[in-house]
Amino acid sequence: MSPDIEALIQKISRLPGLGPRSARRIVIHLIRNREQSMEPILTGLKRVYERVGVCPVCSNIDTFTDMCSICSDKKRRRDIICVVENVADLWAIERTSCFSGQYHVLKGLLSSLDGRGPEFLKLDELHERCTNNNVTEIVIALSATVEGQTTDHYIKNFFRDKNIRTTSLAHGIPIGGELDYLDDGTLFAAFSARG
Repeated sequence: MSPDIEALIQKISRLPGLGPRSARRIVIHLIRNREQSMEPILTGLKRVYERVGVCPVCSNIDTFTDMCSICSDKKRRRDIICVVENVADLWAIERTSCFSGQYHVLKGLLSSLDGRGPEFLKLDELHERCTNNNVTEIVIALSATVEGQTTDHYIKNFFRDKNIRTTSLAHGIPIGGELDYLDDGTLFAAFSARG
């Protein structure tokens, strides 16, 4: 096998959810289907690399100049912010069209095993956004895992004396479930019944 092909297989196998076997199958498919598969992927990757970035306001990933399309949308509510673990969770909520406010994407959930402490939550930045935009509610939309519940509790404690209501997603999310894997109906029901 060519060293170039082997290097590509190793790079692809590092992507989430893929291993060496899946990476080999992908590389073989791409090589066999250069024009139909490889060319459009190369073009798409180059385009994303040049145009997409992290929003300085909410940490969403989007094509933008100053801020993402959600933060710059004048029709969205400014008085409510939804806290999510990652961009995949933000996109999952956006697919349901059940939330019309702003977002705050964490850098991860609290986890002493993984060395993630409160600094990963960026709560001082969130508090500043809340103060500057007269935010009245923070919706904590985290996965129903031990880390998610611990982070939820920490955020509620942080905002307890700051005159901002904090709510969490309620019904419909199974214990141990992750937002990105839920169907839209379950996520919509959970969001609607938050408390």
